[in-house]
Amino acid sequence: MSMWWSLRLRREAASVPLARRLLVGAMETAGVDPDVAFDLSLALTEACANAVEHGGAAAGDDYRVTAHFDGDRCHIEVIDSGPGFAARTPPDPTHPPATAPPLTDTGAEGGRGLFLIAELSDHVDIRDRPGRGAVVSFDKILKWREDAPLQAA
Repeated sequence: MSMWWSLRLRREAASVPLARRLLVGAMETAGVDPDVAFDLSLALTEACANAVEHGGAAAGDDYRVTAHFDGDRCHIEVIDSGPGFAARTPPDPTHPPATAPPLTDTGAEGGRGLFLIAELSDHVDIRDRPGRGAVVSFDKILKWREDAPLQAA
């Protein structure tokens, strides 16, 4: 069985816990293992926080969150309307321009969100959207509780 939902959220701090609660509620209802649900909810929190902080020039800009459960996999995508990763990444004259920052822990106080998403997920894709914006998408293989109503057959 599969299910999906999509949200269009204002780029403000209050939207982050809302998206997280909706994801957690969907996973609890579907019967996803609590440890997997925690990892996905934390990764989503980081992706949404990035969209809120970096995802647009105007206060009225919004962002979109989509979650798709299909069989034994969950796919989450967060799309913003900001300048994209290339505009946020300082140019390095020794390397060609990148469209996304590295997925490593730099040791800096901030900037660990993408690293956390990569560590909590099985697959991550971070890219600029054609035109304007950034896309952070990630997948995780689901584990199910014994009594899971949506458990993959």
